[in-house]
Order: sequence, then C-alpha cells, then structure tokens
Amino acid sequence: MIDQAKNAAGGQAASRLRSALPALSESERRVALWILDHVDLAIRQSMSAIAQTVEVSDTTVLRMCRTAGFAGFTDLKLALVRDTGERSAVRPDESAAGADGDLGWAKRVFNANIQAISDTLSMLDQGDFARALDLVAGARHILIGGIGGSGIVAQALYQRCFRLGLRCDAPVDSQLQLMHASLLGPGDLAVAISYSGITNDPVLLLQEARTQGASTLCITGNRRSPLARLADVVLVSVSHELRSEPMAAQIAQLTLVDALYAALVARSPDTAQLNEERMVNAILPKSI
Repeated sequence: MIDQAKNAAGGQAASRLRSALPALSESERRVALWILDHVDLAIRQSMSAIAQTVEVSDTTVLRMCRTAGFAGFTDLKLALVRDTGERSAVRPDESAAGADGDLGWAKRVFNANIQAISDTLSMLDQGDFARALDLVAGARHILIGGIGGSGIVAQALYQRCFRLGLRCDAPVDSQLQLMHASLLGPGDLAVAISYSGITNDPVLLLQEARTQGASTLCITGNRRSPLARLADVVLVSVSHELRSEPMAAQIAQLTLVDALYAALVARSPDTAQLNEERMVNAILPKSI
C-alpha cells in the first residue's frame, strides 16, 4: 500500500483527514473538523494556537496528525498547502443554505454527496482495488454481509456479482450471514460492509470466515476499525455527514460497488455480455 504520508503530500490532505475521523478520539476529532473548516487559517497558525482555539493540548493535535497518517503537524500543514484541489472540502455553510430557501438545502445535500464520492475516489488505492478485483473474480463462492444502511450496499454488490455469473449469496438476516460464513472454506470470499467498522455483526462475519480459511474483504469508512483489521483487503469510503444517517457514505459505497462491477466487466467483457443477454431474454416476457 502507498505510504500514508506520501498520499497526503500528493494533494489528498483533506480527504485523509476525513477518512481518519471515525478512528479519532472526541478531542482529536474536534481538531480535525476545525482544520477542515478553517484550512486557510490552519496553514498560517502554529500547533499551539490551534490547540488553544479548540481547547485541547498540543499533544492532542500532534496525535491527531499522526493518526491521520501525517508525520506531524508541519507535514499536515505542507500537505494542506499543496492540497489546492480540496478547497471545496469545507462543509457547506448552513446560513447560506437557509438563505436560498428549500433549494439551498437541496444544494447542500447534493454537494455533500458529490464531496463524499470525490473524497472516496481520491483515497482509492490502485493496489487495494486490483487485489479486491482479484479476490472477487477468483473466489469459488462469495458471501456478502451488511446490516441496516450497509445492507442496501451489500444487496447492490450481490446483484452485480450475480449478473457476472459469480456464485454468491447475501442473506439479509445477520444470523444467517454468520451461519453461511461457518460453511465457507479456502478459496471462498467473505465481503463485509460497514461504514463505522465497529458494528458487531459484520465483525463476527469476518471472524468466522477467517476461522474457516476464507479470504476477507471489507468496505468501510474506518481503516483502523476492528472490521478493517480482519480484512485481507480494505476499500475505504469517505464521507462528512450532514445528518445522523450516513447517506453520503452509502452513496460513496454504492459508487465503489459500481466501480468494482465496471472493472470486472472490463476483465471479462464477452462473459458479461452473454450473461446480460440471457437475463434480458429471461425477463423479457414479463414486460408489457
């Protein structure tokens, strides 16, 4: 995997801060959010000044920087200076949204979703993506699990794998997911989807899959989560939510799933086309 500090210096500082948010403590998170909201000011201020503004210790600021993958505060500042492509990363202004009426709030939500997709793309590691494709394409059988909002993403991945003719299943019930995982073995693949990476059910799913010798893949917003530590390959989705329900994260994860599907189709275009034709012919009689 590409070194985290190198990634940050490559114009992805704001994206890397967002991706680290789930792994930060409450005080570290406040520092990161303040920097994301005041990028220009953060570049000009010292670590002590920022610590005083956010009412935390200098050590907390430094620990946040290192958790996010930077060598230190100076490294973060240099990365932010180079991060000219992330000026839109500042959270949309609520007062401006209110001033524009209902449409202003709609724009705010659209911008947050666009930002989530953009940040997720900037964090997508070529090696991890290729390894994820290899795992999916080469698996004897694929088990896909997710609950709540992540369950929607799991079903989307299941449908795309099914369209490619891959042997897979994605039971909705979490107990069934665990039962299916107990029957996996070497050559099989378990895919768990969880934005937080700390939900118990997908963690248990990957634990059981690993016990049975299966490969593991996860899509999460927290690379340092218990779920990510159980995965052979981790794909990170990045989101800065406007509401408690992580809809932007869900959209980013659905886009990741679609990207996997498109890349898999490109690997076997003839097979994909044949499967599509067979399925269309099968459901055509149901059309009016």
